[in-house]
Amino acid sequence: MKRLFRRHDVSKLQSQANNDVRLRRVLGPVNLTALGVGAIIGTGIFVLTGTVAAQNSGPAVVLSFVFAGIASVFAALCYSEFAALVPVAGSAYTYAYATLGEIFAWIIGWDLILEYAVGAITVAIGWSGYVVSFFNSIGIHIPAELSAATGTLVRLPDGMQVHALFNLPAVVIVFVVTTLLVVGIKHSALFNNAIVIVKLAVVLAFIATAAHAVNPANWHPFIPANTGHFGHFGWSGVLAGSGVVFFAYIGFDAVSTAAQESRNPKRDMPIAIISSLVVCTVLYIVVSAIATGVLPYGELDVPDPIAKVADHAGLGLMVGGVSAMSLMIKLGAIAGLSSVILVMLLGQSRVFYAMARDGLLPPFVSRVHPRFKTPWITSIITGVAVCFFAAVLSIREAGSLCSIGTLLAFVIVCASVLVLRVREPHHVRTFRTPAIWFVAPAGVVSSLLLMAGLPWETWARLIIWFLIGMVVYFGYSHRHSKLHAGCLAQGEARDESADA
Repeated sequence: MKRLFRRHDVSKLQSQANNDVRLRRVLGPVNLTALGVGAIIGTGIFVLTGTVAAQNSGPAVVLSFVFAGIASVFAALCYSEFAALVPVAGSAYTYAYATLGEIFAWIIGWDLILEYAVGAITVAIGWSGYVVSFFNSIGIHIPAELSAATGTLVRLPDGMQVHALFNLPAVVIVFVVTTLLVVGIKHSALFNNAIVIVKLAVVLAFIATAAHAVNPANWHPFIPANTGHFGHFGWSGVLAGSGVVFFAYIGFDAVSTAAQESRNPKRDMPIAIISSLVVCTVLYIVVSAIATGVLPYGELDVPDPIAKVADHAGLGLMVGGVSAMSLMIKLGAIAGLSSVILVMLLGQSRVFYAMARDGLLPPFVSRVHPRFKTPWITSIITGVAVCFFAAVLSIREAGSLCSIGTLLAFVIVCASVLVLRVREPHHVRTFRTPAIWFVAPAGVVSSLLLMAGLPWETWARLIIWFLIGMVVYFGYSHRHSKLHAGCLAQGEARDESADA
């Protein structure tokens, strides 16, 4: 049992962070903040705003974003302390390894693998939908057989229905992003920065131009009466909506996976994590308030709710029967979802890298390209897997596990930072979580509450993934752990000394 709870020494991790030059340190606070904003602003603001308003919260979707944001702020403060103290690749996996022990590190690492991969698959499918919609708006039609999940019935403009073969646009965007990640983190960051500028400009333009069309009557009742079913309006709907829109906040934790590629992680990581979360939370609240004010919440359950709001508000010139602002929003969504895919795949490959470095995954997984200084093998393997599943799955099949996986990571990080404060208070912390005895427990409780609001099917899938992970851990990882090898070597040395 002791082997399950063996821990990394924090001082050794800090030394490793200073001496390991295999990954290139080129990211400053602006690049890191842009990574966070790039990962956060995507599906949440362009899709989930309408879905949650129509099915769960009504105009109180604003409160759903607030509650999810509060839970994220607690976690972000804990992440910031860890990222500054232990600036190595691996994020929550590494933090758990240094505090709670190997078994918890494996659980959260295995969980992060699922979170980032499924997140990238989900967003790639959503990206495909917006691309098809945008091209249709300008008179270019991608063949229906190549634009949806395998076997999906797609209706053609003439009314005929065909079965889709696979989702080609989703494959294309994952291929492009994977190539960028293999070529180098600096190129990836520059690409992400450009995309973030585009989508922030679109979101701000929407806020500035649609605010005049708000009808306050659409905000009444602010919290619609519950229909008699948990999660369908009322306060239970606000809670359930918080659990769903929490997917919109997935991303700031991915910033911490790039700690080993930051120029000054002790200063820059806390700045990037907290700044990206605050900026995005404010934008989410404002956009959701405007959307439910312009249109009755029941009309927002569409794939592109923000574009529909822009059309209803009469924003801009009409192009082929579609407003120019609607086309801009679709372009912003395409750009936004592209950067989310990039950060998800970046986080996935860095978690793989960290786990292989510790011996929990095969050694080839941690190999770094001699020229590009990136974990290229894991980037390619992840890209191929995501390409396959994005081509054949629907967005409903792919997306259910992301929120619960991230919330579980938040629970462990918030608990870990408190454990380390008690166990090893002597470490110099350049960033200290304020009011730690309130913030850390509040982060655990709020994350657990949001998890409780998610459906049982999501819990069942997480449990199945957990059981598969336990088989892998006890079948391979437990025996190949470098900490295990170190313990064996120390034991042999003690035996030899005793014999002598």
